[in-house]
This record gives sequence, structure tokens and C-alpha cells, in this order.
Amino acid sequence: MRAMNAKSDLVFNIVLIIFCILLTIIIIYPLYFVCIASISHPSAVANGDTLLLPKKITFAGYEEIFKDPRIGNGFKNTFIYTTLGTLVSMLFTISAAYALSRKDLKTRGFFMFFFTFTMFFSGGLIPEYITVKHFRMDNSLWVMIIPFSVNVFNLIIARTYFQTSIPEGLLEAAQIDGCSDLRFFVRIVLPLSKAILTVISLYYMVTYWNEYFKALIYLRDNKLYPLQLILRDILVRNQSYASGEMVGG
Repeated sequence: MRAMNAKSDLVFNIVLIIFCILLTIIIIYPLYFVCIASISHPSAVANGDTLLLPKKITFAGYEEIFKDPRIGNGFKNTFIYTTLGTLVSMLFTISAAYALSRKDLKTRGFFMFFFTFTMFFSGGLIPEYITVKHFRMDNSLWVMIIPFSVNVFNLIIARTYFQTSIPEGLLEAAQIDGCSDLRFFVRIVLPLSKAILTVISLYYMVTYWNEYFKALIYLRDNKLYPLQLILRDILVRNQSYASGEMVGG
């Protein structure tokens, strides 16, 4: 019996390892392809010759990109938006999630419905723009950080974690010792929630780093553009230039 169980475990482990290797390749290959395509000649990429290794290696694309003086400023802006945005988003999200996880908050059902409702229904782009403009945040650094700082999905994840992972008895014991709600949150809840804090922080960081649509709508000053919007402008300009050459030719 033990020999059969050991053999079954071995087969299961082999299958699991093969599956994980294939999944890793599927996840990593697109990023790898982007890297090798970026240093390959455009004709080699167009012909499909760069599936595994770069062909006709050239750094002309990088040289052309870094000739644009806006790239450095775009990196700086994106770093600022990502850093400040993640901090603000975490402050609002985690605070709200913990409050909504407390059973002694009698109105938490109403507030949870209010937050969840916004996941499925929104006022649309025009009302959002009018609201942002009314608060005079358009064409400013703050429009990239404050108005859209809370992601309801992340809020629900954090609230669920607090409800299931922070025992009620821990709060009762802390209150008996004279611990305030704020101190309990900062000194006990946050240290016990490092895993969920790390995951949600990563979600927010990736979102802010890749953000370009809000900048496209609300920013007019080139000095405030994030890197993604600058790269988009360069790509559109090059595509327009190439199309003009083909028409002219």
C-alpha cells in the first residue's frame, strides 16, 4: 500500500512540475518576445524570424526613443504618480476595508452596497470630467492620484481578509487592556496583514504605472504627462509618419 501511495505521489509531483513549467513558459514568453523583438531588425520581426532568438540585432529603436527629451520627464512623473498614488490608495482602501469589516459598524451594509454599486454602474466619462473640473483638479498632479484612488475590488478583498483572518477575540482582549481602535488597527491589524497589504500594493503600483487614459483625458500640460502617454504619442507619431511615407511613395 505504501509503495502504491509513494508511486502515486511521484506521478502527481511529476505532472505538477511539468504543468508549472509549462505555465511559467506561457507567462514569461510574451515578455521575452517583447525584449528580443525590441533589439531585432523590424523586417526580421515582421517575417516571424524572432520566435526564440533576436535576429539582426540593432538598438536603433532605443536610440530613437531616448532622443525624445520628454522621456526623462515622463519617467519622473510616472514614478511620482505610482509612489504617491499607491500610498494614497492604500491609505483609503485599507482604512475603509477595516471599518467595513467591523461588525459594530451598524451602517456597514449600506456603505458596502454603495461601494459595490459603483462597480457595476457609473455616471460615465462626461459627469466624471465635470466633477474633476469642478474641484479644479484637472490638468494637475492630483487628478492622477485622488479622484480614482480606491478600487472597489481591492476594497472587497481587504475587507474579506480582515473579516476572516483577524479574530474578534483579539479586539476584545485589546479593548480590555485599554487599547483604542486606532492603536489596535496600527499596532495589531496591519502587522498581521502584511500578505494582503503586499498584494494590494502591487495591484495599485501596476495600475498607476500603466495608467495613460486618465492622463489623456484630464492632462493638457506636456510637463505632467506620464511615461505611458509619451510613449503612446511617439508611437502614434511614428505610425502617422510611416503612413504618410507609404502614401507619398
